[in-house]
Amino acid sequence: MKGNGFKLQQVLNYRCEIEKMRKQEFASAKREFEHADDRLRREKEHVENLSEEFCHRMGELESIQEIRMYVDFIARKRVDIENQKERLDQLGNIVNDRRAFLLDATKDKKVLESLKEKKAKEFRVMMEHKEQMFVDEISIQKMGNKL
Repeated sequence: MKGNGFKLQQVLNYRCEIEKMRKQEFASAKREFEHADDRLRREKEHVENLSEEFCHRMGELESIQEIRMYVDFIARKRVDIENQKERLDQLGNIVNDRRAFLLDATKDKKVLESLKEKKAKEFRVMMEHKEQMFVDEISIQKMGNKL
């Protein structure tokens, strides 16, 4: 398509840039989701370890105040875990939204790319047809000169 060019090239370039931005947004959201998931896992492990420690030290604790401190701390950690689960759900929704935006951007770009390929193919066919007509004309003229 050297002679004619693709008339929607600027739109295609724009859509490529949009797709690139959407990929970055999706990757960022996915990273944030994974970090939140890791944090939730660590919090759960910490509460499990703390609960086991509390069970093992139950006989060693001398006052009700020490027991209350353990119980209150574990309760606060469980609230933190619930909050982190909610945060993880929100981040999961954001990741799904960003995935949908990325898919839309990719579809938009692919539509223009396929149109560009179709136009390039049409141009090649037209050029081949013109070339064949030119070769045929030369052959006819040579045959006319020989007669």
